[in-house]
Amino acid sequence: MTLRSQIVGVGSYLPARIVTNQELEKSVDTTDAWIVERSGIRQRYIAAEGETTSDLAYEAAKEALANAGLTGADLDLIIVGTATPDHTFPATAARVQARLGMTKGFAFDLQAVCSGFIYALATADNFIKSGQVKTALVIGAETFSRILDWQDRGTCVLFGDGAGAVVLKAGEGQGTSADRGILSSHLHSDGRHYDLLYVDGGPSSTKTTGCVRMKGNEVFRHAVVNMAEVVGEALAANGLQASDIDWVVPHQANIRILEGTARKLGLPKERMVVTVDRHANTSAASIPLALAEAVKDGRIKQGQLLLLEAMGGGFTWGSCLVRF
Repeated sequence: MTLRSQIVGVGSYLPARIVTNQELEKSVDTTDAWIVERSGIRQRYIAAEGETTSDLAYEAAKEALANAGLTGADLDLIIVGTATPDHTFPATAARVQARLGMTKGFAFDLQAVCSGFIYALATADNFIKSGQVKTALVIGAETFSRILDWQDRGTCVLFGDGAGAVVLKAGEGQGTSADRGILSSHLHSDGRHYDLLYVDGGPSSTKTTGCVRMKGNEVFRHAVVNMAEVVGEALAANGLQASDIDWVVPHQANIRILEGTARKLGLPKERMVVTVDRHANTSAASIPLALAEAVKDGRIKQGQLLLLEAMGGGFTWGSCLVRF
């Protein structure tokens, strides 16, 4: 028998405030048509004053645990994927751990920007497969609105805040692609492209938080190629074809990137979960937010094959193939 990390619960949380493109037109040199044409985004959610990343993460975690029929006391591990922690240290995950009433095991943050949830999911999966952990909570949570330059129309219109979470539980399988659980994960990074998408601040360089800076055309070009390749890598590792995938749940960065990736894979757009129009780019939160939405509305059903994939600053990119 083979140990598998099975997704047994999903949860999500979005702040109350919605900011439409029309609202941004009043403060930024942009238009609704310009934003929609280039990104597919029509609105985004923005955290309230005083609402932190750990607040968002906690709400998503509570829902995921309830969906799994578990409590914080059942957890052995919490990983929070985030690029916008509450503080430089301690980890945001430690704050979530305390609020959930988890007193055993361990909790930590993982930073791979928009690929953070994929990296965190793969890390938790390895802890489970090693036998060190039986039940894990993986959260992607961001308050990207706090690191945006609201005068930079090339970036400030693209991002939003939110959190999504999944509960993983150790289960047994036969070691085939028919097993329920995470079948394989594939992670990559290339630091040569560090300066194409970054935040121009940090405690050891400027002692300020800084703001997002991006060379959008270059990021787009790399994203379509890297995301298609890492999907192919996942399929090849499991002896599967693109036609075997029931749903692609991608990082929600830009509708053109999603459509370009679908074309490269020969997949119909109808099999791709898309939330970028309503959520914008929520970085590490985007995949679990999209996953939770598609599970809640009944599109994703137990036994279906899901392909999760993302790319972020670093560059980082990766995929997870999951039998839900």
